[in-house]
Amino acid sequence: MRRLLIFLMAIVAVTVTSPAFAAKRSIMELPLFERAVLIIKKFETLHKPKHWPYVGYGHQVQPGEPYRRGVQLTEKQADVLLRKDLAKFCAMYSKYGKDSVLLGALAYNCGPGVVNKSTVLKKLKAGNRDIFKSYVSHCRYKGKLHKGLYNRRLTELAILFIP
Repeated sequence: MRRLLIFLMAIVAVTVTSPAFAAKRSIMELPLFERAVLIIKKFETLHKPKHWPYVGYGHQVQPGEPYRRGVQLTEKQADVLLRKDLAKFCAMYSKYGKDSVLLGALAYNCGPGVVNKSTVLKKLKAGNRDIFKSYVSHCRYKGKLHKGLYNRRLTELAILFIP
């Protein structure tokens, strides 16, 4: 019962706080990719210079990239970077069809190495759609259950997963 309540609260929070809410009645009316963008923006928020080496909405700066320590990206720059990264991750999992955005969103947060080794991917490869426990197991930070990550996983499953 408590999971259901948290799950419903997460859906309402993402729907009501999104800029798209003014234009659309429901986040569910948006394409999957746009839903994922809104979820990531909600849970990552715009990173400040103190979060280096993370910029924008959680992009980890790689060697050779033009980002500098102490410089905060504008919301528009961060949005472009988020969409580029998410598109890259979704393309990595494109062979999984409707699940590519869900896997891409997980890879955006945890990294593709974690996703590639995960039971979520193994189950989806085998055609098993019962991924709830496997998916929400990716909600630990420094070995401990993180409530924010748990809520994020519930929201991602509710909005991006098509059974």
